[in-house]
Amino acid sequence: MFVHRHPYPPFIFKEATRLIVGTLPPPRFTQGLLLPGDVDFCYGSRDGQLWPILDRIYGLHLSYETTGEAVEERQRFLKAQRIGICDMVERAEREKIDASDQGMQNIELRDLLGLLQQYPRVERLLFTGGNSRNGPEYLFRRHLREKGLRLERISDLVPRMHRFELPAGKNPSRQITTVSLTAPSGSANRAIGGLPEYKARKAKDPNYTVLDFRVEQYRRFF
Repeated sequence: MFVHRHPYPPFIFKEATRLIVGTLPPPRFTQGLLLPGDVDFCYGSRDGQLWPILDRIYGLHLSYETTGEAVEERQRFLKAQRIGICDMVERAEREKIDASDQGMQNIELRDLLGLLQQYPRVERLLFTGGNSRNGPEYLFRRHLREKGLRLERISDLVPRMHRFELPAGKNPSRQITTVSLTAPSGSANRAIGGLPEYKARKAKDPNYTVLDFRVEQYRRFF
């Protein structure tokens, strides 16, 4: 059984108003076996699309390499835009060493609610995936249930939006919204291809891609 531990602590700071929330980086990041083109930071897999999406939205001209400079580029951007990152999973076990959310077992969640109480400016969570088994929204719902809380639906349109009331801790209680973005991974491409909205755009423009679809969606919230 492979123990898949998150290799990075939450990236968060007092000015943050939004948090990107996923699950775990691919196992090779835990193992320290990065590939050429990987970046040693959150969402740094060369196969992932989060940073290419943000690169297009903001015109960042990011480096895609395993260097400290590539990490610093991303951290500077996040701080400038007041965006933090805190994935849901601290550790999980896998029978098969792959990056699928469905393959995670005996999942240990991070205390995201506790973290939110420490950072009172955070007002929105940006899930990099939805409510499918072991996805970010799915695991966050589990986290809320453990605390006797639940999500309230705002919109069922893609991307789905919810809200919840964060109980008072050191700071007053507050309402936080969540957005379940289409996952920035290759495994979500088939789901995008089946969306009526994507099919309509593709019919009008054969050059329209799943990356274009994500860029348009993410731009609304980043």
